[in-house]
Amino acid sequence: MTASPHPQGLTGRPEWKALGDHYNAMKSMHLRDLFAGDPNRAKTFSLSACDLFLDYSKNRIVAETMHLLFSLAKAADLKAHTEAMFTGGRINITEDRAVLHTALRSPRGTVLEVDGHNVIQDVHEVLDKMARFCDRIHSGDWKGHTGKPIKNVVNIGIGGSDLGPVMAYEALKHYSNRGMTFRFVSNVDATDFAEATFDLNPEETLFIVASKTFTTQETMTNALTARQWLLATLNDEAAVAKHFVAVSTNAEKVQEFGIDTANMFGFWDWVGGRYSMDSAIGLSTMLALGPDQFRDMLSGFHDMDVHFRHAPLEENMPVIMALLGIWYSNFFNASTIAVLPYDQYLKRFPAYLQQLTMESNGKSVTLTGASVDYDTSPVYWGEPGTNGQHSFYQLIHQGTHLIPCDFIAFCRSLNPINDHHDKLMANVFAQSEALAFGKTSEEVAAEGTQANLVPHRTFPGNRPSNTILAEKLTPRLLGTLVSLYEHIVFVQGIIYEINSFDQWGVELGKVLAKRIVPELQSGSEELSHDSSTNQLIEHYRKSHGRS
Repeated sequence: MTASPHPQGLTGRPEWKALGDHYNAMKSMHLRDLFAGDPNRAKTFSLSACDLFLDYSKNRIVAETMHLLFSLAKAADLKAHTEAMFTGGRINITEDRAVLHTALRSPRGTVLEVDGHNVIQDVHEVLDKMARFCDRIHSGDWKGHTGKPIKNVVNIGIGGSDLGPVMAYEALKHYSNRGMTFRFVSNVDATDFAEATFDLNPEETLFIVASKTFTTQETMTNALTARQWLLATLNDEAAVAKHFVAVSTNAEKVQEFGIDTANMFGFWDWVGGRYSMDSAIGLSTMLALGPDQFRDMLSGFHDMDVHFRHAPLEENMPVIMALLGIWYSNFFNASTIAVLPYDQYLKRFPAYLQQLTMESNGKSVTLTGASVDYDTSPVYWGEPGTNGQHSFYQLIHQGTHLIPCDFIAFCRSLNPINDHHDKLMANVFAQSEALAFGKTSEEVAAEGTQANLVPHRTFPGNRPSNTILAEKLTPRLLGTLVSLYEHIVFVQGIIYEINSFDQWGVELGKVLAKRIVPELQSGSEELSHDSSTNQLIEHYRKSHGRS
């Protein structure tokens, strides 16, 4: 299925114009009044799906707002586009590819044919191969070059080959094999590699090199350094095959590196990097959790996939959250969204979402190549609570920017100690309440506050938020949560009439960097950049005595 944008563009749609008119009526309404006028508001604007409970009542909406937003989604033919994605349509039109990350978590025995081939069978063959490999590592059957078992795993990747695995490892550390050490290297800055390997024994260390093409500059630079690090101790080229495996599709390059292609775990061009943590890219995750818990995580992904695909728009959690994001970004001019997980294990979740959301929808042209005349992806950011409360919450509460927030929390702690969790959850509920209702100047004055301090202690409120609650963080629940945000991105991309599945914006800098490397390494290379770039290169050369 190809795009069928409105002939006058998104802002020409009558549904968009109706939302604009509605915004003019809503912009001065306060959440205090909306709640006071509707005792059933919390129940009206909340729903449960896939073991997640979403309370979106603290948003600047009424029933008419949601009706108009759903009308926009229907006008964009969202359901048809959703089916096109799930059934293998080549919806990534700039690269002529299907978008089938949902196939990575489809149950065994499912049939989904792409170009006449059942891709689900391929997925489970790779999952089974990963499981067999993990069993060999865990049992000690796989040994390093000197006969010692593997105790350390270092994942080398970047972008989706790093952010997903490291986020999942940190999120699910409670369930991980604590007898093993897991490290992640992504930055081409040598410090990243040096610190990750500082205290590791090469004889007991396995490197996973994750690069589809096996040519990614940062990943291969780190991989070659890892190879040198290993051989500096083991001093035998044959050791490489015992201490390196690859997640790639380039068998020739993998073999050239010294990795046995029998230990190469593949994936497919219909898996985008930022959607790949549940593919072979998740090999380090499976090594940490074990195959059974990895499959539990996949089941969580699939639960949300089924909900998103089949639930009516009005009861569809990803659709509702996506539409609320559009409401704020495009009508209230909110340029950022704060994701605030009140669970320390989810400390890398906001960083993971940054790539998922901004690399997907950070686009300024439509599917037809026309320039957009509206904002697309907001900036996603955040920190785990309660740390953020003593950092940036001041700006959210009393600053000049409207920043919608997603609070994520769990009813039960994985580490219940004294009353820590009660206090943590009290802060979740208090923050969303304070953001919504604030504190009026009259209320502040009534407390006996000095008149000159009243403005400083007044909270305007009317700051919107969603709260997502679940019972506890498990592998299955993490999969559900990631899938939720994947589909939020998809819905917004469809309505914005952009391609959420390419990332041409990352290419130009990479091309220029390859050109600049030899210029930095040789003082004789003639420079033909702009005057600023030339000056910076010359300054660096001089620092290294190369000019």
